Amino acid sequence: MMQPLKHTLFAIAAAAAMGTAAHAAAPMVKSPAPGFFRVMVGDIEVTPISDGTVDLPMDQLLRQKPELTRATLEKNFMKVPVETSDNAFLVNTGSKLVLVDSGAGALFGPTLGRFVQNLKAAGYQPEQIDEIYITHMHGDHVGGLVHDGQRTFPNAVVRAGKPDADYWLNKANMDKAPADKKGHFQGAMASINPYVQAGKFKAIESNGELVPGVSAMAEHGHTPGHTVYVVESKGQKLVLIGDLIHVAAVQMDNPQVTIAFDSDEKAAAASRKQVFDDAAKKGYLIGGAHLQFPGLGHLQTQGKGYRWVPVNYTQMR
Repeated sequence: MMQPLKHTLFAIAAAAAMGTAAHAAAPMVKSPAPGFFRVMVGDIEVTPISDGTVDLPMDQLLRQKPELTRATLEKNFMKVPVETSDNAFLVNTGSKLVLVDSGAGALFGPTLGRFVQNLKAAGYQPEQIDEIYITHMHGDHVGGLVHDGQRTFPNAVVRAGKPDADYWLNKANMDKAPADKKGHFQGAMASINPYVQAGKFKAIESNGELVPGVSAMAEHGHTPGHTVYVVESKGQKLVLIGDLIHVAAVQMDNPQVTIAFDSDEKAAAASRKQVFDDAAKKGYLIGGAHLQFPGLGHLQTQGKGYRWVPVNYTQMR
């Protein structure tokens, strides 16, 4: 009687070992959850949506000594190249569905261009978007407007600051630009012109309300027509700041540090200070295209710079 029991116990142990081995051998997924988040601003729902990330050599791009940038990043448990978020923001006012920036689309390689799949995961379709407000016409903000030359958002009207449109959509400006800058013009034209040709582009000529609850505010410097967008409802406020900042770990402590992408570095730094001082004083939310996803938080003054306080996670109850 002992022999069958011995064989049974051996079989159980072997099966358990095989189960453990099979469990340990499960493949790693190596992909994130869908990149969207939600927050309410009064009665307006705002959904930050990730287009992905891109590695950037910030020690070469930021206008300070490279070794200082690297040291600051290391103190913040970061390294170069910096994995940089590219965020867009979907604003549902209840009557209009407004998108602020569109991500890079296919312009910048395989780690970007994820906006549409994340938009769908968030419960929306490209055809539902009514208006698209562009902070500026760099490719990582407009590239998602088109796919294979066709409009990604067929029912949307695209709007952007008139100085940006006049600059980036002008072939004469492209022709006289340095060779390494021509791509910026080409990307803007390829992304915006299909909407122009369809009668779906309208430049923003002055500050003010675009749809109820969402206003434009010119903050030039990063580009000639860089524009931020203000969302307000029931006394609450969110300012979507576009590219007023790129690397929080460096530029919050030292906001005078600019970046090579700025067309007018002095004006870009001044715009950042104006918006950040107001946000820190009044306590409203800001949302940044290149702040770590979801890119939402508050500012507090700290020394000669600012302290970044990311939003607390919420279940939207």
